Amino acid sequence: MNKPTSIEILAGERIALLTQHGKESVIAPRFLEALNAHVERVAGFDTDQLGTFTREVARAGNQLEAARQKARLGMQLAGLSRGMGSEGAFGPDPIAGLIPWDVELVIYIDDCLEIEVTAWASAPARHHHRSVTSVEDLDRFSDEAAFPGHHLVVRPNNEHDPMVRKGISTRRELHTAFQWAKAASTHGTVFVESDLRAYANPTRMRTIAAATDELIRRLCNACPMCAAPGFWLTERIPGLPCSCCGMPTRQPKAEKYACIKCSHAVVREDSTLVRADPGHCDYCNP
Repeated sequence: MNKPTSIEILAGERIALLTQHGKESVIAPRFLEALNAHVERVAGFDTDQLGTFTREVARAGNQLEAARQKARLGMQLAGLSRGMGSEGAFGPDPIAGLIPWDVELVIYIDDCLEIEVTAWASAPARHHHRSVTSVEDLDRFSDEAAFPGHHLVVRPNNEHDPMVRKGISTRRELHTAFQWAKAASTHGTVFVESDLRAYANPTRMRTIAAATDELIRRLCNACPMCAAPGFWLTERIPGLPCSCCGMPTRQPKAEKYACIKCSHAVVREDSTLVRADPGHCDYCNP
């Protein structure tokens, strides 16, 4: 008898998603189309208690731990054995460090199958911020920040001021918030920045969608031994011979795929990678 596929295993199942920032709009349709699984938004818990991009609440733990906590809370609130969590992180790009960068993580937890599958996606971000003192400066900044499609946050003084107005999505709201912040500011300076919550930042939402697509690809790859979803790349094995001297390099010669449930693993060599460029060889190019 053939083992069930990942799609068959998850078909018709309910999956909890704890979010108050609209992430279900890009996650749920993808799971339904690809896996016939029903991602259900869970309310009843303020996820801002776990950390805010506007710095009122620091995130406890790392990105993976935060996503896992959200998934577990959603499962508990919904009374479901399957759940998802999503968590974003922003910083400079990993190459030159010159542009804002968004890294999104999504996690799927299945207590019935006893598995946990994660996936990532990263891309340039709409994460702008500036101190302004005039409406003209504010309007120039808002144009650069792709407002009003991307919402803004306004504070008096600086990025650490406890007074804040979020989710600003119209020019009138922006000007009103500016006047409020300027009146409350010690020296007439107003700090304005992108609202990074998912529903307020379409660029971020697209990266969450990409991470979800990656998660689905992993879930659709079943273990050939136990059929558990998530049979995926765990290690790139170095040692591809140099095309000049023949010595092993740090370039990968094979990839290891492993099951997250059983001990089954497969090493796959890429037949198209015969030799490494000498530029990657520690002997030819020390």
